[in-house]
Amino acid sequence: MKANYTLLAVVCIGLSVPLGMYLATRFEPAETSVKVATFNLALNRSQPGELVSELRGGNSEAAKKLAEIIQRHHIDVILLNELDRDDAREAARLFADEYLAVSQNGFDPIDFAFSFCGPVNTGVPSGHDLNGDGKSDGPEDAFGFGRFPGQYGMVLLSRYPILEDKVRTFQKLPWASMPDALRPEGYYSDDVWRQLRLSSKSHWDVPIGIGTVKDGMIVHALCSHPTPPAFDGEEDRNGCRNHDEIRFWVDYLSDGKSDWIQDDRGTRGGLPAGQHFVVLGDLNCDPVDGDARREALLALLGHPRVHDPAPRSLGGAEQKLKQFGANMQQSGDAACDTGDFDDKPGQGPGNLRVDYVLPSQDLRTLGSGVFWPKSHDPGLKLAETSDHRLVWIDLAQR
Repeated sequence: MKANYTLLAVVCIGLSVPLGMYLATRFEPAETSVKVATFNLALNRSQPGELVSELRGGNSEAAKKLAEIIQRHHIDVILLNELDRDDAREAARLFADEYLAVSQNGFDPIDFAFSFCGPVNTGVPSGHDLNGDGKSDGPEDAFGFGRFPGQYGMVLLSRYPILEDKVRTFQKLPWASMPDALRPEGYYSDDVWRQLRLSSKSHWDVPIGIGTVKDGMIVHALCSHPTPPAFDGEEDRNGCRNHDEIRFWVDYLSDGKSDWIQDDRGTRGGLPAGQHFVVLGDLNCDPVDGDARREALLALLGHPRVHDPAPRSLGGAEQKLKQFGANMQQSGDAACDTGDFDDKPGQGPGNLRVDYVLPSQDLRTLGSGVFWPKSHDPGLKLAETSDHRLVWIDLAQR
């Protein structure tokens, strides 16, 4: 009987080994991914302090809808464009604490424990008459278009730690320091040209420490919001600036082309090879349609360090046909559109792809999308809170 018991034990142990291996494989922790997004909220207001007053108390209907969109997608890291900045960064804090961290319409709240909300050039007086109207104190005379400092600002929110001591900002980088810059022909005097800043808002390199199952990694969020290539004259000063603001990232990622770049602390150079990154923001440039000078954008999309997952939606393609007008003169893929603009021919460009989330080639894209629902989806009204759509990608290490 004892021998039989021993034999039975051996058999059971033998069977348990493959079963244990199967269970270990079947239920091992899933690979950690991080969902990264950009979203132009259109939360800009005409007076300083106006947005703070609107957001305080958690009762802004527009902010509730925008927060719900973000909650629907369970975002981990997001760049928010066009959220007015104040010196106390109160508007950014209120949106994070009283809207995103509070359930909207039953969706899970998101606690963005970390944020970066640096100063921007919008509304900062240049002291010069930059639009030729004989005055030097208007919104077009600021280093970046704005009625007050911080209008159209931006903030980066993250569920993962931001490495504050490693952040690089380029708010004050002179436009004239860029080799072969597209200086608007015959428009700015030499003295004014030397003082102009490249960034209409700012350019940021914000490193984020992200944990994974295997180990941790640092991802650099490369954030910007170039000026629209419009609202100027034949000199195309805004078109030139938009091009060069985008070209900044091309040079920043290119070995041998970034020596001219100097951050606000005085450190020179770009992002070294081998670093993970994601280019984020409303770049105000479509790769195919619209009036922008798209050479820099095409160079960025085709950069050997950059992957373009080309996020898509069903609603963007549908709205091209429903809104018609200028959209029917376009040749780009409407499913990739992220901005819903004026469709009247001769007045507006129609819908365009202007918002981007572009990861480095050494990261894997597990999924991507643009939040633009089709007409039968109640979410379409939600999306129309802003003229831009949220763009997201889900990333993991290779």
